[in-house]
Amino acid sequence: MKIVFMGTPDFSVPTLKYLIENHEVVGIFTQPDRPKGRGKKLSPPPIKEFASNYDIPVFQPEKIKTNENIQILRDLSSELIVVVAYGQILSREILEMPSYGCINVHASLLPELRGASPINTAIVRGFKETGVTTMKMDIGLDSGDMLIKKTVKIDDEMNASELHDILMMLGVEVLKDTLDNIDDIKPLPQDNDKVTYAPIIKKEMAKIDWKDSSANIYNLIRGYNPWPVAYTSLDEKRLKIFKATIEDIESDKEAGVVVNFDKNGLLVQTGDKVLNIQEIQLPGGKRMSIDKFALGYKIENGVKLGE
Repeated sequence: MKIVFMGTPDFSVPTLKYLIENHEVVGIFTQPDRPKGRGKKLSPPPIKEFASNYDIPVFQPEKIKTNENIQILRDLSSELIVVVAYGQILSREILEMPSYGCINVHASLLPELRGASPINTAIVRGFKETGVTTMKMDIGLDSGDMLIKKTVKIDDEMNASELHDILMMLGVEVLKDTLDNIDDIKPLPQDNDKVTYAPIIKKEMAKIDWKDSSANIYNLIRGYNPWPVAYTSLDEKRLKIFKATIEDIESDKEAGVVVNFDKNGLLVQTGDKVLNIQEIQLPGGKRMSIDKFALGYKIENGVKLGE
C-alpha cells in the first residue's frame, strides 16, 4: 500500500520503521526543526533523523493546510495517510484525499484521554490501565470512529517514560492488525458521554501541592517523569522529584513538613500519609538517589517544603 506518514517524536519512530519495511512509504511529514537545549541550537525532530537513513522525501511545513502542501500530498498519490503524534490538525480536504482516508494511532483507550498528553495523564489520574487505539480520522480532536484498540495494565510503580515505551511498541502492533484487516474492520463510533481529555502539559502543572493526598502526589511524580518533572521548593531552590514511595507512617505534622531525613529517604507529610522521596535534583546539580544526596546536604526535621 502507498502510504504518507505524519509524525514527529520518538513515539512515532517504530511505527514509521514498520511501515517502511512492510509498505511503500512515499512521503514523510514532520514538524520543522526547533531550538533545543541551553544553546537553543536548531535540532531536527526524531522522525526526520530516522528518515535520513532512507531515500524518502521529508517535508517539514510550519502549516500543513496551505495550498502548496495540499498539492504536494496530491502529487504523492497515497492510498492512506498514517498519523502518529504529528502535532498539526489536518483539514477535511487532506482527510478525504487518500482512498483509505487517514488513520491515527493514539496512545489511549478512546474516547478516554483525547488530546496531547494521554500517557502522562493516565498516570497522573491514577488509571490502572490504558492502551492504544487506531481510528479513522475526522476533523475533530481524536474524535474519529475507532478501528482496533488494545489494552495494557499500568503497574503501580510505572512512570511515564516506561509507559511511553510500552505503548510505543504496542502502537506498531495495533497498526499492523489494522492494516492487515483494513477492508474488513467495521469502524465503531466513540461514545461522546465517555469522552475525557488529556491537556497540553505546562511546567507549572508539575508543582506539588503537599495538601493533596499522598496517592495524588505519588501519581504526579510518576506521570511527569521524565518531563516536566514534579517539583517543590527547598531553601528557596527548586527541588525536582523523580521517585518516591508512600509510607504507612503516622505523623501529626503539617502538610509539606519534613518528618525525617537520612540516607534512607526524605520523609514529607502530605494531606494524609507520609511520602518518602527517593530521587531528587537541585538546580545546577545532578539527579541523584537520596542516599547520595544525604552525604552532602542536611535538611532539618520540621522544615517545610514548597515555601
